[in-house]
Amino acid sequence: MVANDLISEIIPALKTSDTGQTALNWMEIFRISHLPIVNNQDFLGLISDTDIYDMNQPEEPIGNHELTLLKPFVTDSQHLFEVIGLVAQLKLTVVPVLDNHGYYKGVITTNDLVRHIAGISSMDQPGGIIVLEMTDRDYSLSQIAQIVESNNVKVLSMYITSPKESTRLEVTIKVNTTDMLALVRTFERYNYDVKTWVTSNDSIDRFYSERFDLLMKYLNM
Repeated sequence: MVANDLISEIIPALKTSDTGQTALNWMEIFRISHLPIVNNQDFLGLISDTDIYDMNQPEEPIGNHELTLLKPFVTDSQHLFEVIGLVAQLKLTVVPVLDNHGYYKGVITTNDLVRHIAGISSMDQPGGIIVLEMTDRDYSLSQIAQIVESNNVKVLSMYITSPKESTRLEVTIKVNTTDMLALVRTFERYNYDVKTWVTSNDSIDRFYSERFDLLMKYLNM
């Protein structure tokens, strides 16, 4: 999935003739903290709600102020993961998208990013979750997949996290079954440390809610 597929159809762009109050009103409506300033198709930069408050003259056109604007952007052909990286690095609530000629095409919101992450992670698919803990040295994707498939189970998605100041990895696996006991026992026979596993819808919802909260803290939303 590339940036062009994620562009919002509802977030407007500001012009330099728009007032700071207009920008604040739109930010409140769409629950974002940044908006792009665009004249014709030229992307001038992102303005934040903090920038507008610092002007102290919300009824004045934005163009009447001397602005030092961030100009982060992705091109329309960049991958979803590159968009996420920019959001995490700069703590953005929207990411401007430009075409190969440098013309403005639209923005991607962090809410849309979260929705698409849920889709590609199969969060909305029935099944169970198992979390393994191991050292980096012991990680083997092929062995993990072989163990899962040996139980006539399929991996729907998998991701790896590493807590700060830790040499251990957490491998979270979403599988297409809620009958997890045999799979858990197989991992234990192969000396894997099964940190947790969840099967019921309520438990899975809580699991994803906790991970979602961690993601939001990471993105500083």
